Amino acid sequence: MTDFSIEKSIDGPVIGLDEVGRGPLAGPVVSCGCLFNHYDRLPENIKITDSKKHTANQRQKLFSLFKKLQEDKIIEFHLGFASVSEIDEFNILEATKISMKRVLDKFNNSNSSIIIDGNFSLNYKNIHEKSIIGGDKISLSIATASIIAKVHRDRLMSFYDRKFNVYGWKKNSGYGTKQHINAIHENGITVQHRKTFEPIKSLSKQKQHS
Repeated sequence: MTDFSIEKSIDGPVIGLDEVGRGPLAGPVVSCGCLFNHYDRLPENIKITDSKKHTANQRQKLFSLFKKLQEDKIIEFHLGFASVSEIDEFNILEATKISMKRVLDKFNNSNSSIIIDGNFSLNYKNIHEKSIIGGDKISLSIATASIIAKVHRDRLMSFYDRKFNVYGWKKNSGYGTKQHINAIHENGITVQHRKTFEPIKSLSKQKQHS
């Protein structure tokens, strides 16, 4: 069950952190941090869980709710990005950590703890942290962060799709679908493709579109 049990077990404010985009062949990795200022002011009939368990339409509706909750000071959320070049330079895990640290830098709450979806540590600025495997299925803060990050990254890939429309990014969000991989073989790679990911790594000598 997704609830605030983990958040309530930690003294003080708690920021839930999650990322979207570790697996795709193209596009940045996007992280989001979400801090609930009030645990008792979430509408009771709203179901929030791991972003992958919601449809695109459900995520859009929840995102609209989250924006309203932010306006009402019930939650605070921020986004952080790591570019394709950073993913290729540092590897996807380190780039994910970079994007998460950029999220934390946007919060002014210096005494916050963080809970992270995954099994890695940030070790950042002596912030108290806890990693939780499958955290987006347990913690409402992490689940909310995962939905916000997913909506933003999907919108970003749809934007890139306008320029590079043969790869199907509006539908596949940069993941390695059959259509996407076939399009890479037929059209080469773009500036948004991760050169250290296969099969792109093996095709890196192909002409790059700018």
